[in-house]
Amino acid sequence: MLAGTVTAFSFMSAGTAQAQGALVMYCGVQEEWCRAMTTAFERETGVKVSMTRKSAGEVFAQVKAEAANPRADIWWGGTGDPHMQAAEEGLTVEYKSPKMGELQDWAVRQWEQSKNRTVGIYSGALGFGYNTELVKSNGIPEPKCWADILGAKLKDEVQVADPNSSGTAYTLLATIVQLMGEDKGFEYLKSLHKNVNQYTKSGAAPAKAMALGETTVGIAFMHDIVTMVVDKAPIKVVAPCEGTGFEIGSMSIIKGAKNLDNAKKFYDWALTPAAQKIGAEAKSYQVPSNKSTPVPAEAPKLSEIKLINFDFAKYGSSEERKRLLSKWDAEVKNLPK
Repeated sequence: MLAGTVTAFSFMSAGTAQAQGALVMYCGVQEEWCRAMTTAFERETGVKVSMTRKSAGEVFAQVKAEAANPRADIWWGGTGDPHMQAAEEGLTVEYKSPKMGELQDWAVRQWEQSKNRTVGIYSGALGFGYNTELVKSNGIPEPKCWADILGAKLKDEVQVADPNSSGTAYTLLATIVQLMGEDKGFEYLKSLHKNVNQYTKSGAAPAKAMALGETTVGIAFMHDIVTMVVDKAPIKVVAPCEGTGFEIGSMSIIKGAKNLDNAKKFYDWALTPAAQKIGAEAKSYQVPSNKSTPVPAEAPKLSEIKLINFDFAKYGSSEERKRLLSKWDAEVKNLPK
């Protein structure tokens, strides 16, 4: 199913669904996980769900555009930075779930920093992968670090999303700036631009392109690359040697939600182990936020990855996101190759 499509699932009788009402959800994870969550919630509650899947940056833009007359009730999934910006701009509302006491500290911290307007639902580290067959056949040294993917042999062989539409790519932008400092970070991104064959809309698209042999290197969240490995693609996942950033995937209730009670019902349900286990079943291998949810065996081990001390409050702020994205557009995106 294509990104941005609207899907309405209803496995209950029309009468039951009508009695329980409806829910409109904007979903920021992979289509398969979005659909699985929608189906499970409908089966359990009888609430009819209309779901639209888009990348996190796209959802944020849509929520902002619809602020005067909101269409959606809940925004589930996608990187936390646009959720934080939406909270700051008053596009989402405060809510304290009775499940808060069951969550990991990083999930609760996200909620506290957003003044109770968004909560962490999963976490995952940024990295890159490479197609082992293409690396071997083209005589490219196996990349282990961010610096390695600037090599001349990888010209037009690296794929990454556009940070304006993709939370994954914004995480890369914020990671490189924090890791290297802003001046050196932007020099790095300009050098990387020479090797980029496409800035995709979706953050997970580079992982799929790698699996298909359409690009040698793909920058994405490591769990999205693991999904391709599980499907037997010839890909190696890399946690960059210099260190890397990570995301806290988030959930928010949209201000002016027409189905507020059902939005709260979904919010509480989505924080339960039963709901969070659906991720791994849909081949999404993030680390869940409920302490009692089993961590998928395939999930990258965050404790074994050199993670930076990512400043979610700063880089999720409206001012900083706008500034960095404008600077990237002006100084990187439109550079000649």
